Amino acid sequence: MEEPTTGTTAMMVPWLLLLCITAAATSGALQAHAQLDSNAAGFISIDCGLPGQTSYVDNTTKLSYTTDAGFIDTDAGVNHNISAEYITPSMAKSWHSVRSFPSGRRNCYNLSSLVSGSKYLIRGKFLYANYDGLNRLPIFDLYIGVNLWTTVKISEADAAVFTEAIMLVPDDFLEVCLINTGGGTPFISGLDLRALKKMLYPLANETQALVLLHRFNFGPTDSHTIIRYPDDPHDRIWFPFVDVENWVEITAEKEVNIDDEFFEPPQEVMQTAITPRDVSENIEFTLDIQSFPRDHSLGYVHTVYFCELQEYPSSNALRQFYIYRNGVLTNLHFYKPPYLASGFVNSVKPFQASQYKISLDATAKSTLPPIINAIELFSVISTTTVGTNSQDVFAIRAVKKMYQVQKNWTGDPCLPKALSWAGLTCSYNGSRPPTIIIVNMSFYDLHGGISPDFTALKNLQSMDLSNNNLTGSIPDALSQLESLKNLDLSNNKLNGPIPSGLLKKVQDGSLDLKYDNNPDICTNGTSCQPEGGSKVAIYIVVPVVVIVVLLLVVMLYFCLQRKRKQGSIKNSVKLKNDGDGTSQESSLGLESHRFTYRELETITNNFQRVLGRGGFGRVFHGSLEDGTQVAVKLRSHSSNQGVRQFLAEAQVLSRIHHKNLVSMIGYCKDGEHMALVYEYMPQGTLQEHIAGKDNIRRALPWRRRLRVALESAQGLEYLHEGCNPPLIHMDVKTANILLNERLEAKIADFGLSKAFNCHDDTHVSTNTLAGTRGYVDPEYHRTCQASTKNDVYSFGVVLLELVTGKPAILPDTEAISIINWARQRLARGDIEGVVDTRMQGDHDINAVWKATEIALKCTEQVPLQRPSMAEVVMQIQECLDLEEDCTGRDDEFYTGSSSVGMDPNMGYNASTNRCTDLRQNNATLEIEYNHRRGPQMDTSPMATR
Repeated sequence: MEEPTTGTTAMMVPWLLLLCITAAATSGALQAHAQLDSNAAGFISIDCGLPGQTSYVDNTTKLSYTTDAGFIDTDAGVNHNISAEYITPSMAKSWHSVRSFPSGRRNCYNLSSLVSGSKYLIRGKFLYANYDGLNRLPIFDLYIGVNLWTTVKISEADAAVFTEAIMLVPDDFLEVCLINTGGGTPFISGLDLRALKKMLYPLANETQALVLLHRFNFGPTDSHTIIRYPDDPHDRIWFPFVDVENWVEITAEKEVNIDDEFFEPPQEVMQTAITPRDVSENIEFTLDIQSFPRDHSLGYVHTVYFCELQEYPSSNALRQFYIYRNGVLTNLHFYKPPYLASGFVNSVKPFQASQYKISLDATAKSTLPPIINAIELFSVISTTTVGTNSQDVFAIRAVKKMYQVQKNWTGDPCLPKALSWAGLTCSYNGSRPPTIIIVNMSFYDLHGGISPDFTALKNLQSMDLSNNNLTGSIPDALSQLESLKNLDLSNNKLNGPIPSGLLKKVQDGSLDLKYDNNPDICTNGTSCQPEGGSKVAIYIVVPVVVIVVLLLVVMLYFCLQRKRKQGSIKNSVKLKNDGDGTSQESSLGLESHRFTYRELETITNNFQRVLGRGGFGRVFHGSLEDGTQVAVKLRSHSSNQGVRQFLAEAQVLSRIHHKNLVSMIGYCKDGEHMALVYEYMPQGTLQEHIAGKDNIRRALPWRRRLRVALESAQGLEYLHEGCNPPLIHMDVKTANILLNERLEAKIADFGLSKAFNCHDDTHVSTNTLAGTRGYVDPEYHRTCQASTKNDVYSFGVVLLELVTGKPAILPDTEAISIINWARQRLARGDIEGVVDTRMQGDHDINAVWKATEIALKCTEQVPLQRPSMAEVVMQIQECLDLEEDCTGRDDEFYTGSSSVGMDPNMGYNASTNRCTDLRQNNATLEIEYNHRRGPQMDTSPMATR
């Protein structure tokens, strides 16, 4: 195997082929502590192909490995052992078996119980080792969800291939799918998932993931010295980069200060480095990027690690050097590695390259040659492809489970299009998630009743369940599918009447219903008794009916009498029901987990950490047994919000499911103790970010504000148009918009929500005024008649707060509303006087104008003049498109004094509608920032804080 060399342009072979399996598994080479907890938090380690339900602890890492049986469909794949000739005494057990997938184009592993919006490292491991005895080296694709991860190419039977990605996981589950592309049978040896801190690897965000190409540790002289868990708590695998002919190893016995929240290299990596054997030489090497079989059009990112490990021999000694990538100086300033402290130079945006060659050249003043400790090189892949509508996914997977469908229904139902589930047709509408519009399960050998989960497919237009063995009655709920045009139930064993709702649709011509060859189905809509009968039947039925009517009259009389006697205690009975919530709760039909009060004490560590306070009571931080963080909203006994509001919120949260609405995990109704348990939103409320509370150190940039607005609007749109019946939130405000660790917005607090029938009326009447001062629609304040336009008005106030950075009611002597304040300034054309100054001019003025215009339309006095939330969503998306057309930057934060995560030389010229070059001298800021960590690559002065 060719080794990389210094001072030459020799290309290095791919790192995933660097290590033969013997070296990869040598337990003596891996550096592990003697004692270690075998259950690392947030780790999943799967030994693919391991038979049975057993698990074991790896002798080297002390990590617990489990079989893959619980992560794939029961009929997916075949277990194999690798050929005995490839097994060595030092080989780790996890390499002994594989699972292959000879049938089906796509087979997926489902990793569940994750934390939505968190960052994870996902690693696949592959060792062919002639497991099938065919000596045919396969090539196949690997997907993360609906996004292509990489192409796995097995070029040697004894080569251990690793694929690794770092990404944000948008849902509470993750699917890893192997795709047969015709190049051989896909297989897998192992699958690892490692939870990462949210600050690690800043360029892994909601739109892109990082795929590892190389991760090298410089300094070891033994090519078998691999560093991973537990020395690296994130279980990254650091392969040695060895060239003893040209480089000298430098080691440090003292501990290195790892003051780095973005990459956290392990001690063992930072305590070794290399320097040229000839002190007059520089460091130069090339890493292979061409042989990796995938599209790299989105570019590359890297992190280079430095630490000075030697005390300078004299006061005149100096080590400083310039850093070149592909012959181009990456920063005008030299780099001076910090002494016994971790330093790094990293990409702040992807760069394009046809090769990757790095050079460290000593400056003219430097008396010591350059050093380097480690390097990571990643390729960027897009994660913007949106999977199928989550409600549709949940429904169709429930259908699959009920009927035990054997049609290779795995992965996303609609994407990629070429792999959509057999029998399903989807609608693809631009940036919106695909939806299922046609279900054809004819001749699927279905048994049992018609699944109620079909009714959750709200966009379903046609359903064919013919030629099966379905029994039972036809669900009336199918008539609630407004888009359903064709329903074929013929050739089954269904019985009972056709529901009146379906008959009505058939009669008005909106539904084509087929039900022939179901001998026990009748069509009168209410009863299957014949419309006519014999006289004997009449003689029997009439007296019976008369007797029943007389009995009902007698019973009604006694009930009325009893009701009058109980009139004196009516109010007390009502109060009792309202007080304990028993009657309301029994009709809720909640499917969420019910906690006891004692369980809440355990979850919250006796209610130790308070997240916030409200009219309902206090909100506490908690953690479930599996490590899932939660928020526990505990009702205070002195709360002015009663049991009805508690039960109303519980009921709403149990029936709504949307990525921009806070999800309920469970509830507590234990005597006088009442609480809601819902997902934890670590970035707090939008109100805190706008107000700049003490715990919020950085203001949201304009582009992120637009995304928060878009996500909040999408949540409201779902309440208004995706729920049946639709829901009015009634208390939309910045304090009720929560942000997760990715700063994604989710609407919370549904205690005041109202349901209304959009077909029969445009409003519902309320006895008392709901909402918060500054956000309440004046029309609702006057009439107490609620409609969806109340939420639109409140959202308009929220949007103005995002633009201006000011509260809904300005704390002036006149307590002016933000609406009037903004209108006064905009009347003079003073848009910059409205915009939050903390955004420091980093915004497209057209996008700001448009967003402000949307907000003012939402807050029109006449409700009919306001847009719907669907229209608001489209217009905010246009604002975001305007902003992206100008800036094209990744989201970062702004500090109070200087811009971060943007090129400070770029500004916006409103007159030309183009991003215009405003060159300034940034040397001072570069020196200040680079004093501790060193310069940033690609642009300056970007800080990844």
